[in-house]
Amino acid sequence: MEMQGTRQLAITQQQAWEALNDPEVLKLCIPGCDSIEATGENAYALVNAIKVGPVAAKFKGSIALSDIQPPDRYTLTFEGNGGVAGFGKGSAQVGLTPNDQGCELAYSVNASVGGKIAQVGQRLIDGVAKSMAESFFKRFEEEMQRRHGPQEEAGEAEAAGQPGALKKMWGKLTGGSKAKDAAASEQGGQDGQGG
Repeated sequence: MEMQGTRQLAITQQQAWEALNDPEVLKLCIPGCDSIEATGENAYALVNAIKVGPVAAKFKGSIALSDIQPPDRYTLTFEGNGGVAGFGKGSAQVGLTPNDQGCELAYSVNASVGGKIAQVGQRLIDGVAKSMAESFFKRFEEEMQRRHGPQEEAGEAEAAGQPGALKKMWGKLTGGSKAKDAAASEQGGQDGQGG
């Protein structure tokens, strides 16, 4: 199975690099990931639940990083064993290129599977792999937005928790109490004239 693609990320190249090397971020973003732990320098152990058609299994595997050129690229080699469900192994080249919108992530994956999981058919396996990649990037983008996205101003964040805060913020946006007083006296004049 081969798969490649690019994704535009609204974060800096350095932020993306750090996130792609952070087991906590990867655990949150990899679909079905039960655990990911460092086992040595640039090496990780992974437990991941995967379902391909009628075959579902927990895969225990390892990930090793090589050809590491921070913050530009690395090669990720992986293998996993799901017992009677089968096995998977392969490699992925991951590259980050800075641009005006943040950075672009490019990836190229080459993987093979064997055992029961391979019997479900290549099209189904490819579909699951693409779906997992899409899910990973959606979660990754959401997590990066949560960590690095625009922050509320401190005053607004504090005010939001206080009674009347919304009214005060609305007042700032609409010109404050002078506009409110003018609107109220105009409204009062209209009410008096209606009778």
